[in-house]
Amino acid sequence: MEIVAPDKEAIGIIKEAGGEAFKYCYQCGLCDTVCPWNRVRKFSIRNIIRQANFGLPEIDGEEIWRCTTCNNCPTKCPRGVKQIEVGVSLRRIASDAGISPAPIHTVSASLGSEGNPLGEPRKNRTAWAEGLGVKPFTETMEILYFPCCYTAYDARLKKVAVATAGILNKAGIGFGILGAEQNCCGESIRKTGDEALFKRLARENIKTFIEKGVKKILVSSPHCYHTFKNEYTEFKVDFEVVHISQYLFELIDKGKIKPTKEYAKKVTYHDPCYLGRHNGVYDEPREALKKVPGLKLVEMADSLKDSLCCGGGGGRIWMDTPKNERFSNLRLDQAKEAGAETLVTGCPYCIVNFEDSRLTGQNSEAIEIKDITEIIQEALP
Repeated sequence: MEIVAPDKEAIGIIKEAGGEAFKYCYQCGLCDTVCPWNRVRKFSIRNIIRQANFGLPEIDGEEIWRCTTCNNCPTKCPRGVKQIEVGVSLRRIASDAGISPAPIHTVSASLGSEGNPLGEPRKNRTAWAEGLGVKPFTETMEILYFPCCYTAYDARLKKVAVATAGILNKAGIGFGILGAEQNCCGESIRKTGDEALFKRLARENIKTFIEKGVKKILVSSPHCYHTFKNEYTEFKVDFEVVHISQYLFELIDKGKIKPTKEYAKKVTYHDPCYLGRHNGVYDEPREALKKVPGLKLVEMADSLKDSLCCGGGGGRIWMDTPKNERFSNLRLDQAKEAGAETLVTGCPYCIVNFEDSRLTGQNSEAIEIKDITEIIQEALP
C-alpha cells in the first residue's frame, strides 16, 4: 500500500482558514450516515476530512461544494470535528485560487455590484413595498425589518415580505426598511469560501446599521438571523436579532395580534437548518401556528433537531441539482405521508426549493407551500 506523506504547507493553510478541527477525526463514519446526500447518492464527508489530514491531495473538486452546511453531522460527531468549518476552509482555498463552480462566479459579481445574488438592480429592492405605506428606517423606529434578497426580489417570496409588513402594521409596530442601502447579509457567499466578499458586505451593512441607529433587526431568513446573531459579532457589534417566527409568537402572546379566522387544514412545519439545528429555534413557530383556529398541526418524519435539509444551504441554492438528487423532493413526500395539506416553514431558501419540487415532482401539486407569516396573516381579522 502506498503511503502518502502529508503536505504540511497545505495543512497549515487549511488550519489558518478555520479547518483545524479535522485532526480530531477518527473516521467513525457517523457523519456519512446522517448526511442527507446519502439518501439520494453516494457521498462521503469522512473522505473529505481524511483528505484534509493529508493537505488535500487529489480531492474531487466537485465534492467539496456539495455540503449544504445543514449542521447535522457536527451535532452528531463524537469528536467535535466541526465538519462545516473544515469544508468551508477547503472552499476558501479553492476560492482564493479562483476555483469555484460557475454559478458562484456569477453570484459573486452580482453581490459585488448590486448587493444581491440575483442580478437585480439595487434600486428595485423596495419594489415589493410599493403602496403598503412602508417607510425608510429612522432611529426613532422600534424595528428595522430586513427582508432578505429573495423576499425583496423573488416573485413568489415578495408575498412573504408583504405579509410581514401587513402583520407589523396591524400590530401597530413602528418599523422601517433600508431599501437600496441594504446589502445581502453575506452568509451564503461566506459558506462558498469567498471570505473577502462576505467581509465587505458585512462591514457595509454594519456601517449603515450604526449610522441609522439600528438596535433591533427583524428578519425573514434564518440565514440572515444566523449571520447577524453569530457572525457579525466578529466585527465587535451586537444587535438584537429576531426571526419573524419568534416575533409572531411574541405578538400573539402579548395580545398585539389575535388570529381569529379559521384555517381548517392539516399543516406540518418544516424546521429550517439555520433556525433549528444552528440556533435552537423550534418551539415559537409551532406555538404561533397552534393559535390559528381550525389548524391541525402534525409532525413529519425527521423533524425538530433531525429535520431533513431542503438542500439550499452552503451556497447550494445557487447551484443546479439534478431532480433525482433533491432533498426537497423527499421532504414533500414526508409531508404528504404525514397527511399534511400545507407545508409551512420560515425560510426563503426552503420555500424556493419546495416550490420547485412541488411544480416539477410527481403528484406534488396537491400540497401547498406557505411561509408562517402567510398563515398568520390569513388568520387575522
